[in-house]
Amino acid sequence: MRVLGCWQTGPVSSDINDLGDRVPDRTSRDEAPQFVLPLVVRIEKAAPPARTDALETAARAVLLMLSDERSVGEGEWATAMREWQDARIRKVVRRARGAEWRRASALPGLTVLGAGPTTETASAAEVRVFPPVPLDGWPKELAKLQVSGTELDDAEPPPAPDPALPVLWIGPDLDMSAGKAMAQAGHGAQLAWWELSETERKAWREAGFPLAVRTPDAERWRQLTASGLPVVRDAGFTEIAPGSCTVVADHPALRS
Repeated sequence: MRVLGCWQTGPVSSDINDLGDRVPDRTSRDEAPQFVLPLVVRIEKAAPPARTDALETAARAVLLMLSDERSVGEGEWATAMREWQDARIRKVVRRARGAEWRRASALPGLTVLGAGPTTETASAAEVRVFPPVPLDGWPKELAKLQVSGTELDDAEPPPAPDPALPVLWIGPDLDMSAGKAMAQAGHGAQLAWWELSETERKAWREAGFPLAVRTPDAERWRQLTASGLPVVRDAGFTEIAPGSCTVVADHPALRS
């Protein structure tokens, strides 16, 4: 099994523990300035998004931030992105509604819309991802938003994913809040992105980053974790036990 990262998570946040030669050694990562990638999910009381739609939208948001022209080369977000990836890679998911969402949306970032239906009691997911910020230097518009207690449900089980789609498989025996699961889905998407060639990345990006987030049965999960695909492990600070496999990143280009 190829384990590309050991991800440590707070209530709905995560940081990376080891990625071999992709980042400096552990001591230098610890000593480097620490940054966090903020994500905010819009949750209106009367019409919250479905859980799966929120997870998939968060994963796409991370991919869009990684691939945005402002995040690479000499782009305006590139320095922050490099510093974030050179230290412990952290993601934090917060929630907002009403005026909170409008204030957050005014900050530089990317808003990603989900594919879920909009009804009187549910809405398509909306997730805004922001350039990394210092761990102790959050913008006030984001710092005041709630972190814990983000709970969402699916009205019915999602359908089986298209075999041609990249799938982020969530561990079936894990009891994670929606916010924590969104962060984990983002980790899985990022691990898949790092493993792809430039040609494969371009194809995925130009297609609009199609993907699915699903929970397999126990037997399928055992097969996935032994398949050699990228695996996210949790450090176990909150919600789940240390060393738990949380996500398998199953991109068609990475299947053996």
